[in-house]
Amino acid sequence: MIQRLFDIAEQQGKKAPNAVMLAAKENGQWRTYSCGEVWETARKLAGGLLTLGIANEILEPDQQEKIAIISPNRPEWMITDIGVQLTGAVLTPVYPTISPSELVYVLGEAGVKVCFVANAEIYERFKDAFKQIPTLTNIYSFDVIDGVTNWKDLVAKNLQPDETVIARIKPETLATIIYTSGTTGNPKGVMLSHNNIVSNINDSLPAFTFAQVGSKALSFLPLNHIFERMVTYVYIYSGVCIYYAESMDTIGLNLKEVHPLVFTTVPRLLEKVYERIMNTAMDLKGIKRMLFFWALDLGKQYDNSIPGSPWYRFQLWLANKIIFSKWREALGGNVKAIVVGSAACQERLVRIFCAAGIVIMEGYGLTETSPVVSVNRFESADRRVGTIGTLIEHVDVKLAEDGEILIKGPNVMMGYYKHPELTAAAMNDGWFHTGDIGQWVDSRFLKITDRKKEIFKTSGGKYVAPQALENKMKESPYIEQMMIIGADRKFVSALIVPSFMQLRKYLRDSFPNMSVPDKNGDLISLPEVTALVQKQIDKYNVLFSHPEQVKKITLIPDEWTIDSGELTPSLKIKRKAIEQRFSKEIEKMYEEPGFKR
Repeated sequence: MIQRLFDIAEQQGKKAPNAVMLAAKENGQWRTYSCGEVWETARKLAGGLLTLGIANEILEPDQQEKIAIISPNRPEWMITDIGVQLTGAVLTPVYPTISPSELVYVLGEAGVKVCFVANAEIYERFKDAFKQIPTLTNIYSFDVIDGVTNWKDLVAKNLQPDETVIARIKPETLATIIYTSGTTGNPKGVMLSHNNIVSNINDSLPAFTFAQVGSKALSFLPLNHIFERMVTYVYIYSGVCIYYAESMDTIGLNLKEVHPLVFTTVPRLLEKVYERIMNTAMDLKGIKRMLFFWALDLGKQYDNSIPGSPWYRFQLWLANKIIFSKWREALGGNVKAIVVGSAACQERLVRIFCAAGIVIMEGYGLTETSPVVSVNRFESADRRVGTIGTLIEHVDVKLAEDGEILIKGPNVMMGYYKHPELTAAAMNDGWFHTGDIGQWVDSRFLKITDRKKEIFKTSGGKYVAPQALENKMKESPYIEQMMIIGADRKFVSALIVPSFMQLRKYLRDSFPNMSVPDKNGDLISLPEVTALVQKQIDKYNVLFSHPEQVKKITLIPDEWTIDSGELTPSLKIKRKAIEQRFSKEIEKMYEEPGFKR
C-alpha cells in the first residue's frame, strides 16, 4: 500500500524495472533512466548520505536533518528527492532564481546541513551565500565542478540505506519543507508530510483517466513547486515517462521531439504559446489568413457544456481538420491535455484550446494544500469554462461570509516551519484560510473571483477586484502584462507592459511610411501607440462598473520578469515590488491636471 512518497518509486522499480521513468538531454541526446535504475540509485544515494552523520532517528520536524537542492528540473532532482526521503531527512528545494540574501534566509531558518547544486553557474551565484550558513557542512554538485564534490561520490560508496530507519518513516512524518515565494515579506516554510502529498496524489489520480502506461509527459515547471512535484509522482504511479525540457527556450522544440500526451503549465506560459501562434498568423495572407481567423472565431464561441448547432459543430470539425490540426502538431501532435494551475487562466484561451482538441484542465491549489483542491476533469461533463473545476475526493471546501475559500482535508499542511503563530492564524477554526475569494457555479464548480488581500477600496468607498480587470483586459493582443492601481485613490489606473511585437506589426501595417523605433521606450512614446492601447482599455471598460473602470494608463518599456524582481518564480506579479519600482509613474497619473470623471 502506498503510504509514503518513496513507496511509489519502489513499487515501479520492482513492478516495471526496465520501463522508462525519467529522461533528459545529455550531450545533445535523450538519455533515459529506467524505474529500476532510479530506485537503486536513490537507495545508494541514501546510503551515502547516511555516512555524513544524517540523524537516523525519526524525531520532531525541527530535529530532522534538512537537505537543500538548487537545480532546474533534471533526473538527478527526483533521484535526490527519493534518496533524501529514505534517510528520514527533509528535502528543502530552493528556486535557482532567488537572490543570495533570500537563500541565506531560507537555508539559515531551515538549518540546512547538506546542499545539492546543479551546475557551476548556480554554485558561483551562491558560493558566498553558502559561507553564511553555519549549519551547512557539505555541498555536492550534479555537474562536474572544480573544487566541489560530485554527487556521484555518494552513490559510488555503494551503500544501502538503513532498513530500520525506513521502517520508522510514517505517513505523518515530515517529508519536505517548501518555502513559498510569496509576493510580499519573507518566504514561509510550508511543512508537508508524506501523507499530505500521498493523499493528494491518490485523490488526483482519477483526474488523469487519459494517462496511458508508457506515454510521455514533458516537464518544465519547476520541481521546487509542489504542483509539478506532486504531478510527477502521479506520472510515476501511472507509468507515464517524464521527459525534462532543456530550458524554457526549448519547450517548442522539445514538444516536437518528445510528442507528450500531457504537460503542466501556468497561464503565463500558455499565453506565450498563444501569442506565438498569433504572431505566425499575422504574417498569413489571403485565404490562409481568412481561414485562420474564421477558426479562431469558432474557438472563441466554444463551450463544452453547450453542444452548439449542427452547423457550428460541422464548422468546428472542419476547422480542426484544416487549422487546429497544425496547432496540435506544433505541440508534438499527441497532446491530449494541458493541466494549468498557479493563477487564473483567461477564459478565451481555455475555449480556443479546447475547441482545438487540446483539453485545458484548469485547477486550483496552494502549497499549503499539497497542492490540488479542485480541477476541471478531462471528461466534458466535469469541466466548466471559467471555473477551477470540482473538488477532488476527501477535500472539503466552504465559503466564509466574505467569500473566502476555506479548506479542510488530509492534504492540508502540518504548518509553517518555526512559525506557530502564522500556522494558528492560517488554520483558524480547523479550516485553512486561503486568502482567495470564490463562489460556486452550478453548486459544484468552484470559481475564483480574486485574492482577499488584493481587493481594494477606492477613496470613494467602492471595492475593486484587480484580477478580474487584469485577466479580461489581457485578452487584448496588444496588452502583455498589466497591474491595476487604485487603493485609497480617487480612481482606478493601470501600469501596462504592451506586446511590443504586436505593436510593431500594427504600426507597419497601418502606417507603412512610418519609421518604427527599435527601442521600446521610444515606441511607447508614440501617440499612435498610446491611442491604440487606450482603445483596448475603452473596449473592455464597458464590461465593468464605473468605479472599476480604468481611467488612466502608463505604458512600461520592459517586460516584468523573475530576474528583474517583478514576478515570483511561479510567474505571479509582485504587486508591492511593482508599486515601489514605478512609484513615480503611479503618482504622476494622480497628479496630472485635467482628469475628467
